[in-house]
Amino acid sequence: MNTQAPIFSKTDNMKFFRTLNKRVNDYFKDNNIKKTGNWKLHLKTVIMFSLFLTPYFLILTLDLPFWAHILMTIVIGIGMAGVGMNVMHDGNHGSYSTKPWLNKIMGGSIYILAGNVYNWQVQHNVLHHTYTNIPGHDEDLEAGRVIRFTKHADWSPIHKFQHYYSVFLYGLLTFNWAITTDFKQMRNYLKRKLSYGEPKNPKILWTTLVITKVIYFSIWLVIPMILGIVWWQVLIGFFVMHYTAGLILSIVFQLAHVVDETTNPTPNEVGEIENTWAIHQLFTTTNFAPKNWIVNWYTGGLNHQIEHHIFPNISHIHYGKIAEIVKQTAKECNLPYYEYKTMTSAVIAHFKHLKELGQKPQMA
Repeated sequence: MNTQAPIFSKTDNMKFFRTLNKRVNDYFKDNNIKKTGNWKLHLKTVIMFSLFLTPYFLILTLDLPFWAHILMTIVIGIGMAGVGMNVMHDGNHGSYSTKPWLNKIMGGSIYILAGNVYNWQVQHNVLHHTYTNIPGHDEDLEAGRVIRFTKHADWSPIHKFQHYYSVFLYGLLTFNWAITTDFKQMRNYLKRKLSYGEPKNPKILWTTLVITKVIYFSIWLVIPMILGIVWWQVLIGFFVMHYTAGLILSIVFQLAHVVDETTNPTPNEVGEIENTWAIHQLFTTTNFAPKNWIVNWYTGGLNHQIEHHIFPNISHIHYGKIAEIVKQTAKECNLPYYEYKTMTSAVIAHFKHLKELGQKPQMA
């Protein structure tokens, strides 16, 4: 990865963000509402944790046939993704509540989702939100050599088939978090001295990682075996749970940034990106299914990625309301506002784009 951070232009159209920021602030002030979550988010938290944990306890306490066991692990995976998108995500952005301690608790739910707070905040809050879709800086564009997400990535003959096989690999996202990714990321981020907020003691970070991993595997693997569930059923259930959550999360993530409309800007010879940070988000991000209440509700507003990227510290429950403000302001400033009306059209666009990226690059 390129470690020299690019600099965003300071001479671009500043009217956009100044106007947009004022309008959004006025919206909250005029309606006398806070930018953080409210009872709707709190209710959703209860529902998502219930989806996530209730099947787990049913598996532990009931003598279920294997097919029911698998069905339960699928539901756990759906709840796992739901907690991640709705609760953990807002918590780690500090938008769940006005109370820092509550944000910390909700953000810490990532530990029972197979992740790590430090790694997630660096990768997501720092690298992805700051350097969105910039090759060599936004790690969300990296999939080793197996999937080619940008024209800047090396091409391999196997990529000609990536629009077929990628969806099967997407399901491994959280499974990899649990097994290897967290250890690799922590070593890399500490080596580069990356942090979100105040730098943390490496010894404390490594200790936290190891202890939380031990607790995590104890909850999902050791305890079920101790309580009498056959080991192979536990392992299959563990994999199905992760595969379900990973597939959901990967699809939602990719629809916002890996489609034909979005760009992958690279720094010029002096390390500067063409646009200011806020305008950069418009060129690199896409919304999908903005009017679908089920998608809105379940994905934690991640289908409103434009609003989330420009206002990451505003809770997702407000994105539907401020989307019209963002869209109108972008239009007035002659700036793009990319969106797919349905999730189906976004999914088709994503895999079509993968097919295009899989073709052998033409020699200049």
